[in-house]
Amino acid sequence: MLTELRNHVPATVITMQSSFEELPLISSYDVVLAAASLHWTEPTHRWSRVAALLEPGGVFASFGVQLCLLDEALDEAVRAARSPYLAEDDVPSPDGTPSSSPMQWPGTELARSDLFDDARQSTIERRTTMSASDYVGHLSPISAYLQLPGPVRERVFRQIRGVLPERLAVAGDVTLHLARRS
Repeated sequence: MLTELRNHVPATVITMQSSFEELPLISSYDVVLAAASLHWTEPTHRWSRVAALLEPGGVFASFGVQLCLLDEALDEAVRAARSPYLAEDDVPSPDGTPSSSPMQWPGTELARSDLFDDARQSTIERRTTMSASDYVGHLSPISAYLQLPGPVRERVFRQIRGVLPERLAVAGDVTLHLARRS
């Protein structure tokens, strides 16, 4: 992904490969972006590290996408196929925010932090179709599946793939959170 990014941005854009926790705090930036990755970071130092990477007034942006099958009967068939192995495959909110809340995580933590101002959330609605193989591929990095032993995970994916038609309709809404460093 980093190679692809470097192919599309000017050479003046600084890119670096590192885990979040090991990223050197030698520079600060106008923008820090996280794409569906914050739940993997160390919670006790997450926001202080983001703030340390930002210039005062700099913007933090985070986005994530959760795919949902639009056909309720198909969604139920997928649930039944995975149920012997997994009760749920949702990505739980790290701070326990219920899915019915108007502000979702990480916006909830940003809004409570004194390191950031003007925390806001936007949703970009997306409706599309995808192949069954692409849908199962989307499931593969989800924590609930990653925690299963490899052979079990492959069995679950085969079972899910077995109930899917070749093409399926999905909602892939993008949830964007923005906040400005205080």
